Amino acid sequence: MTVYDELVARGLIAQVTDEKEIKELVNNGKAVFYIGFDPTADSLHVGHFMALCLMKRLQMAGNKPIALIGGGTAMIGDPSGRTDMRQMMTKETIDHNVECFKKQMSRFIDFSDDKALLVNNADWLLDLNYVDVLRDIGPHFSVNRMLTAECYKQRMERGLSFLEFNYMIMQSFDFYTLFQKYGCNMEFGGDDQWSNMLGGTELIRRKLGKDAYAMTINLLLNSEGKKMGKTQSGAVWLDPNKTSPFEFYQYWRNVSDADVLKCLRMLTFLPLEQIDEMDKWEGSQLNQAKEILAFELTKLVHGEEEAKKAEEGAKALFAGGGNTDNMPTTVLAADDFREDTIDILTLLVKSGLSASRNEARRAVEQGGVSLDGEKVTDIKAAFEKTTFSGDGVVVKRGKKNFRKITL
Repeated sequence: MTVYDELVARGLIAQVTDEKEIKELVNNGKAVFYIGFDPTADSLHVGHFMALCLMKRLQMAGNKPIALIGGGTAMIGDPSGRTDMRQMMTKETIDHNVECFKKQMSRFIDFSDDKALLVNNADWLLDLNYVDVLRDIGPHFSVNRMLTAECYKQRMERGLSFLEFNYMIMQSFDFYTLFQKYGCNMEFGGDDQWSNMLGGTELIRRKLGKDAYAMTINLLLNSEGKKMGKTQSGAVWLDPNKTSPFEFYQYWRNVSDADVLKCLRMLTFLPLEQIDEMDKWEGSQLNQAKEILAFELTKLVHGEEEAKKAEEGAKALFAGGGNTDNMPTTVLAADDFREDTIDILTLLVKSGLSASRNEARRAVEQGGVSLDGEKVTDIKAAFEKTTFSGDGVVVKRGKKNFRKITL
């Protein structure tokens, strides 16, 4: 199976500009391709995960990735798929986020010996002269065509700002610049970026008379059509300080039966033959498939040691064996107690299992809260400080949310 055929078989490819040429480049290790990442936070998240995995796959096949961090485009904000304008960030915040991205990307991509490049579009976008851009680039973009682009549709309903309208031009200019500076002949990105990517290939054709190519990858959606990588408490981050390896493991362990095989194909590096065998699995066997998915992805992001710890923590919670040291833990301080006791609502909020006392109250009243397996149904229940001494106790809310609470 060729590299391109494997990408198709894994369900990764959505749209391509010229399949024959892209096959030729990718299969023969001739693709110099880039994927852009706007540093809108201080960590990459699951939404970036599939793009990083794709870069790793293609690099393993001899192609050269360029990781483009959008220090310049982040100052504008991508309107794709949004109903409101992104909050504008300061240059200091963006620069900090850029450095965080750089550290995380090296876990996936080998930047040694010129095998890959890491570039920041602030290096060329922030010094552009506005009138020069209008004269040099502006004539090659049709406003009528831009307004029909998928990436602007949702914003058009609420009002598209002129600031955001320029995003497509800036992304296109990135491809044009990378083509000239580094011989970058392909751009990859999420399927919601298709219009922006076509803008880049068209700009290269019009300005340089050369061909460049674009390929979009399917967005990571669950069986209900919603983007994966979100929890009740927010995004699933790749930074272990924002989403612990255990929480990361648990996110994938808890995907629905309908999504587990798709995630195994799209995100792991397990052989397709092995995953195809799992297609025959049913019932409890699907739980095994989820454990494999969770372990493989946690190992990829956090390393094998952390993946094993997360696996042990899960077994300790759900199977009654394993090492409870690896569970997510909240440590109570002396001032969390009143007269050496703490009530259940305070405990739920303090541990992060509930966002507010009202939410905690509803969880208790609905019978979804337990301490070390004992259900708590009284909203006024309080616990002595000694309850949490030694190894502590496991507080659980619902089937999937829990914390070990210690002193």
